[in-house]
Amino acid sequence: MALSLPKSLWNVRAIALWAAVIVFAIVLFTPAVLNDSDTYWHIAAGRWMIDNQAVLRIDPFSYTFGGHPWQTHEWLAEIFIALAYVGAGWGGVLLLSGAAAALTAGLLARHLSYRLSGLSLVVTLVLSLACAAGSLLARPHLLALPLLEIWTAGLLFARAEGRAPSWKLLPGMALWANLHASFLIGLVLIVPFALEAVWEDDKTRTRTMERWALFAILALLAALMTPFGIEGLILPFRLMAMPDLNLISEWAPANFQTFQPLGFAVAAALYVLLSRGATVKPLRIVILLVLLYMALAHVRHQMLVAVVGPLILAEPLAAALKAAPRTDAPRNGFVTAAVFAVIFMGLSALRLSLPLNRGDGITTPATAFASVPASLVHTPVLNDYAFGGYLIFNDVRPFIDSRAELYGGKFIGRYLQMIHPDKALLAAALAKYHVRWTIFAAGNPAVGAMDAMAGWHRLYADRWAVVHVRDGAE
Repeated sequence: MALSLPKSLWNVRAIALWAAVIVFAIVLFTPAVLNDSDTYWHIAAGRWMIDNQAVLRIDPFSYTFGGHPWQTHEWLAEIFIALAYVGAGWGGVLLLSGAAAALTAGLLARHLSYRLSGLSLVVTLVLSLACAAGSLLARPHLLALPLLEIWTAGLLFARAEGRAPSWKLLPGMALWANLHASFLIGLVLIVPFALEAVWEDDKTRTRTMERWALFAILALLAALMTPFGIEGLILPFRLMAMPDLNLISEWAPANFQTFQPLGFAVAAALYVLLSRGATVKPLRIVILLVLLYMALAHVRHQMLVAVVGPLILAEPLAAALKAAPRTDAPRNGFVTAAVFAVIFMGLSALRLSLPLNRGDGITTPATAFASVPASLVHTPVLNDYAFGGYLIFNDVRPFIDSRAELYGGKFIGRYLQMIHPDKALLAAALAKYHVRWTIFAAGNPAVGAMDAMAGWHRLYADRWAVVHVRDGAE
């Protein structure tokens, strides 16, 4: 007798669940999700706040800026990540990251299915998730992605139904503001949709303006419900105004010398819209162009296009493709829920049962660090930018790490000049900060300069990292 799956596993709701399951599995079993130096110090910051039962307001980690004011604007996300790590190790961090990514994918699939179906839905969803793939890292922004999706969908639903956004979105804004600075995008998105609503409503324009304005004010107040208040709103602007910010990899412009899903997705969308004569409302075009500019200027913003773009384009794409949304309702919701609950629990159990050891890697100089004598570990170190988080995680105060808002553009600029290398500036820094050992990525130009530096010698080297120590320091 042939085995057949219940039809309820292929209805509209199940499509979203399948998308969530696939993304969940990908994240759980892709160790590269952990390949970001920020993950290390986010865990350290979360543990500090849990242990001290307070929100971090000054830097307790570095020795160059220790004691300086530091606004831990992602404090709640850091506590969640730290709890995941403390509770279940690196597998727990992947579970948390996978859950956030899966929720984003499931919500996006569900909301797109209101306009698209069949192949058009699948292709749109795949391109969207491909554009977001570069952002699948165990960091606070991943925890905020579901809120970006819910918020954008909520604004679009309000416009489609000719009303102001639901106040039910406001608690999400308060949560978002405590998770990640991308909440600012949510606030900004209110403006074009409000203007569009006022422009198109020629009968009750004043009332429409009042309702959207009230929602905007309440959203702003919700965003201020953080330990930092107005400073939480100002910080993203300060960060983006920093000089030499594009020298940091995640703030670098998109590089199309290699394959970029974003370029393919934009080309595909333009082809469909232009060849089929579809129209997009003017202010929504403005939103898309601004987000596209941000994604081209800074690779970290591609996740915004990946989530917001498809939701805005779903309606014109459906019109262009003459796609009708699927309307088949689940006949047996309990069976569907039970099957997918078992799948999610099975994947989670499998992930936790498999060992996950963090060996040497681009942000993890484990063997090189282990070679440093105990007498030197807690003395001043000059480190690779990408290794700062790992050092913090191991209770070592780094020279620098990836908290750009703490160090500032001027300090980061001098550091980058020093290691590329300005030998005089490098020697001056070694003397000024009483550095006794260094640890750089094997391909860092500073390695050669340290080899030639008088009074220094190599202690250890492998394919990932090189350690130098001052003569007589061991």
